[in-house]
Amino acid sequence: MKKYLNLFDFSQRVDYKTEILSGLTVAMALIPEAVAFAFIAGLSPLTGLYAAFMMGLVTSILGGRPGMISGATGAVAVVIVSLAADHGVEYVFAAVVLAGILQVTAGALRLGKLMRLVPHPVIFGFVNGLAIIIFMSQLDQFKNASGDWLTGPTLYVLLALVLLTMLIIWGLPKLTKVVPSSLTAILVIFAVVKLLGLDTRTVGDMASIQGGFPPFHLPAVPLNLETLQIIFPYAAIVAGVGLIESLLTLNIIDEITETRGNGNREAMAQGAANILSGVFSGMGGCAMIGQSLINISSGARARLSGIVASVMLLVFIMFGSSLIEQVPLAALTGLMIMVAIGTFEWASLRTFTKMPKSDVFLMVLVTLITAVLHNLALAVLVGVILAALFFAWDNAKRIRARKYVDENGVKHYEMYGPLFFGSVTAFAEKFDVQNDPEEVIIDFAESRVVDMSAIEALNKITERYLKVGKKLHLKHLSTDCRKLIKNADKLVDVNVIEDPNYKLLID
Repeated sequence: MKKYLNLFDFSQRVDYKTEILSGLTVAMALIPEAVAFAFIAGLSPLTGLYAAFMMGLVTSILGGRPGMISGATGAVAVVIVSLAADHGVEYVFAAVVLAGILQVTAGALRLGKLMRLVPHPVIFGFVNGLAIIIFMSQLDQFKNASGDWLTGPTLYVLLALVLLTMLIIWGLPKLTKVVPSSLTAILVIFAVVKLLGLDTRTVGDMASIQGGFPPFHLPAVPLNLETLQIIFPYAAIVAGVGLIESLLTLNIIDEITETRGNGNREAMAQGAANILSGVFSGMGGCAMIGQSLINISSGARARLSGIVASVMLLVFIMFGSSLIEQVPLAALTGLMIMVAIGTFEWASLRTFTKMPKSDVFLMVLVTLITAVLHNLALAVLVGVILAALFFAWDNAKRIRARKYVDENGVKHYEMYGPLFFGSVTAFAEKFDVQNDPEEVIIDFAESRVVDMSAIEALNKITERYLKVGKKLHLKHLSTDCRKLIKNADKLVDVNVIEDPNYKLLID
């Protein structure tokens, strides 16, 4: 059974060495990601780095999932790129602030529990799609500035360094867990490149990360309805994508650590972080599954690792940019490829012949939408809608009727299965109105009247019996079913009877 985290207890037992070293590793892994995502959005590198700092710090302190890392993400970048191109960075800041307000509102309304509606095949598809995205994004490191694939010695050096990084990350934990394998791999590759004088790309080749403390800056946009019309659609999508990715990442970390976070608190923390990111010159963001898995796989379980990662990221920006800019991109590429391999749910491939075909289809579809369109919100939304439709179709086939005539000549229909919009047609076909006796009872002891379509179906079957002068009674309706019918008594006319000697447990 999962343990519930005492989220308001900052005195939890902390392995300081593990938390600090893990946070340092995450900080270095955040840099190329934040810079790359800022480029995707058409913004300056510092806009992504400031967002990574602010998002990581606020959510680490206030969030509902210790150990989870937030920062600037590709999911947010692809949403705001057109806003940045059409209206400029100030509108991006305003949209991020509004998205934060929407997320805080969602958390306050306790909408985090809606994640329970996301079925497991959708989560599998989401995770596998993200793993593919993480892996594919690393392939850009094997291309030159003009977009052509590297060849010759340059490619061989890069491949060797990436493979060495992956080997260290895979093999070191089998020998010792005293130090995080990810950090060790980065330091080893850094040393190899320096000692051998290898010519390979570094973080500094992407962009300079030098800067100061994030400047406080209220978005310079007109405060009018026109501005709201421009930024609201983007803000709503950023808020939705951010919450979906953050809460799904929270669920994944819950499974790994066998503890349970607080989705509503995380939603509010994500919102607060985006508000502050928007007013401190950041592009906004959400939880990062790759960096979160780096953190968790390094042994971090407390808030300290995320705080260290954020603070060290700011230290790198302000004081250590010249050193960090010399870190080989090959080391970070190998690290992220290992994250992609660890993120992919390989066990899901073995379930293809064991899971229902609808679940397999759902998992593959969500994976493809996530990987091809890079639209996480759309992937999850499509997955949830299709899962609901599959569920409705499956339950529509489960309505059955056991028929018999008692000693008084009354015909009984004992219904089994839910009566709802998907099963009303099959329900209506169960009855032989013309040949039934003068009195008929439909027994719902093993059934349930679910929705308005079900009530209308009862009204229609009642009318069919009344037209031929026969009596129809409904029996053993549960309390909520009777309440539903009573609320609709002005719309439908059904005859409900209760057996005084029979009481359902629900009553």
